[in-house]
Amino acid sequence: MKQTVQRMVMVLGVASALAAGSAMAASWQDQLSSAASQLTQDKGSSGAAAGSSQGGLSLSSLTGLLNGGDKAVSSNNMSNAAGIMQYCVQHNVVDNGAASVKDKVMDKLGLASQTEQAKQTDYQQGLAGLLNTGNGQPLDLKSLSNTPLGEKVKTKACDVVLKQGKAFLAG
Repeated sequence: MKQTVQRMVMVLGVASALAAGSAMAASWQDQLSSAASQLTQDKGSSGAAAGSSQGGLSLSSLTGLLNGGDKAVSSNNMSNAAGIMQYCVQHNVVDNGAASVKDKVMDKLGLASQTEQAKQTDYQQGLAGLLNTGNGQPLDLKSLSNTPLGEKVKTKACDVVLKQGKAFLAG
């Protein structure tokens, strides 16, 4: 009898823990669904809805970028990285220390003059907020709406590209 009571108490404890875990998962799912709704309803500065097929990203894409390694949001070339660094500085996504790194990268790439900058398509795309990622997927930072999830993706991308620029200068 004593073992039966102990088993019942244990089963009830496990069931309670599972119910609490399920409620937390449901709450987390509600938060993600809310963020997804905001992303599809809010318009980014490019005029396209962030969750639309016009250059926007789905919730799963955004969370994949946040949870993915640095390669998911790193630039595939330094010209694009320099443009992204400038974009990030202009839009106050990173601190002004990025401007110094960007300037040094530009000098090392031979892109100090506006004439040379204009010739570099990758740099111009970066200035416009288009990150040509290391995994081959373009990421339009401008199309991300100003939701917490979109801001986290922008911040991560800017931080990773800044690290990439520092590594390029050290190498």
